[in-house]
Amino acid sequence: MSIRLTVPSIDEHDLRAVREVLESGYLVQGPRVARFERELAEYVGTGHAVAVANCTAALHLALLALGVGPGDRVAVTTYSWPATANVIALCGAEPVFVDIEPRSYGMDPGCLAEVLARGAVKAVLPVHAFGGMADLPRIMEVAGGHGVPVVEDAACALGTELEGRRAGAWGVMGCFSFHPRKAITTGEGGAVTTNDAALARTMRMLRNHGQDPDAPAPDFVIPGYNLRLTEFQAAFGSAQMAKLDRLVESRRAQAARYDALLAGSPVSPPGVYPGSRHVYQSYAALLPADAAPRRAEIIAGLKEDGIETTIGTYHMPMTTYFRTTGGYGPGHFPVTDDVAARAISLPLYEALSDGDQRRVVEALLARVAGG
Repeated sequence: MSIRLTVPSIDEHDLRAVREVLESGYLVQGPRVARFERELAEYVGTGHAVAVANCTAALHLALLALGVGPGDRVAVTTYSWPATANVIALCGAEPVFVDIEPRSYGMDPGCLAEVLARGAVKAVLPVHAFGGMADLPRIMEVAGGHGVPVVEDAACALGTELEGRRAGAWGVMGCFSFHPRKAITTGEGGAVTTNDAALARTMRMLRNHGQDPDAPAPDFVIPGYNLRLTEFQAAFGSAQMAKLDRLVESRRAQAARYDALLAGSPVSPPGVYPGSRHVYQSYAALLPADAAPRRAEIIAGLKEDGIETTIGTYHMPMTTYFRTTGGYGPGHFPVTDDVAARAISLPLYEALSDGDQRRVVEALLARVAGG
């Protein structure tokens, strides 16, 4: 039997919630979206949440709401799904990449300080990689010292917390994803959390053709997009939210088991920012340096063994677009060079058994050893 990389937790409660919406015929931007937004805001600990079509839209609208545009520069981590940097370019602005620190795979505050010292930056966009907290206390301190707002890419990090504050409640805005690889899913979907009512209002207009969300009759006051979440996605999201804590604890338990199974092996478990609560959207371990050149071969071999794995995520400055437009090469971001070459994501989902995890690790270590 094959072991998949991820399997969303979908049960009869989820199916029933979606079915009720479909049967109602009321499918777009109604009370279920509003309910899902209230649940998200309450869970994260912010005054507002704005649901949108996906996390790329969330990131894009967050930057637009801050007025990011042509001629601006946005400091962004090097190690993430390309959407994190793409949205900066789509605003007409320039991404200024900041290397990561090896402990959490998150933005290095020291490198951020160097970037901010070199010139004006409109916003800072750190990432909570794989559901683990970046060094937000120091990032907020560094950015605040320059008067620069922080927008958290918390796509993987719903439920992650540090010092009693959840991801998405640290910066001026936090952006979440509900893609099927996340702890909870709406198929596709995203949201922005914030305590700033004016920013929330702007994003509500931008997601819905520029329509004033507070006007008694439809009135279109700015140019906007169609980036709304559907009612049946929101109902699905609410059903998923009801089991979020259970799903997160399951992932944390499985991560601890992987840690134990890998102990003493040449494969390193992922790091965790001290004192934080990692939610393990992915379990991104590090291959030994001598095995890194064989990572594609190892992943292909594990597939032959019936086990689905993948790389961690992308070294964004080394993707074709940003490499050619920015002139980046090996050595510009040494920590990311190393982590991006070695990271491998292992299967992780609620239905994964202890036996499955043992099988994954045994096969991985055999492939690493050249078996």
